[in-house]
Amino acid sequence: MTHLIFADLHNHTQASDGDFTSGQLVARAKALGLKAIAITDHDTLKGIEPGLAAGEQAGIQVIPGVEVSVRFRRPFFTGTLHLLCYFSQKRLSDIKFVTDFETLMSKGRGQGLVRARIVRINEEFGPMGKTPLLARKLVFQDIADYSANASRRHFALALSEKLGMTEKETINQIIGNASPAYLPSGIELEDVARFMKQHPLLSVLAHPAAGSYPGNGHYKEVLPPIEIVETLLPEFLGAGLQGIEVFYPGHTKAFQEILLEWATRHDLLITGGSDCHDALERPLGVAGITESLFRRFEAALV
Repeated sequence: MTHLIFADLHNHTQASDGDFTSGQLVARAKALGLKAIAITDHDTLKGIEPGLAAGEQAGIQVIPGVEVSVRFRRPFFTGTLHLLCYFSQKRLSDIKFVTDFETLMSKGRGQGLVRARIVRINEEFGPMGKTPLLARKLVFQDIADYSANASRRHFALALSEKLGMTEKETINQIIGNASPAYLPSGIELEDVARFMKQHPLLSVLAHPAAGSYPGNGHYKEVLPPIEIVETLLPEFLGAGLQGIEVFYPGHTKAFQEILLEWATRHDLLITGGSDCHDALERPLGVAGITESLFRRFEAALV
């Protein structure tokens, strides 16, 4: 980042797969001198209300948001992409909005998906599987011990901490996109588009170039290269996409320039965020946007 970060618009709390409570995240933002952050947990609204309360007390503007998982099954890509959906604080008092949104997102995660993934993993990699890699079968409680809203990170933790797997390459072989046991999480883009027609949101395509990061990236193994994202971009635009996350820890300067061109060509808002999950590997405040970009973003919130 070469510009001053005023707002960090992509962050996670313990409501999904972050290490911090909403209050701890806000406290860290204040300590770093940030003026605004967004709370964008995976497929849940549960971290937002505590974050708003903490932000009001600390003098930090907190933007409500969600990172919605969108699944694709195409001949050229089977997997999940992410859509950052932002809205104004007043929407949380709209019971129909909250209920409909939570119902929509619940279709893409939850116990059903976790149990289905466990069955597939054991069939492929369990002691009696086609490619035995696990010392014992993976069980539901292995994942449930970490979160009721399980993500890929929780599967990786279970394989490492409970089944003693130390090689990242082997873990990725089991739970990565190329794994024969892989089942994409998320909801269909058509369902998101239908929801946004009833309940307008400010929708932003999350980390579009993270899958093309030239080094070791957290999402490189599970997100497609930028060329595939570009192929799918018209579908997102047709669903009502309004912005694109340009400034991101896994976006090189060259990819930032490509994404800025996309934003110009399609008249999209420019956003950015750290994708904070913890204090060391994915910390707060390492990516974001300037005040001028934030004011444009803020004006588009509904």
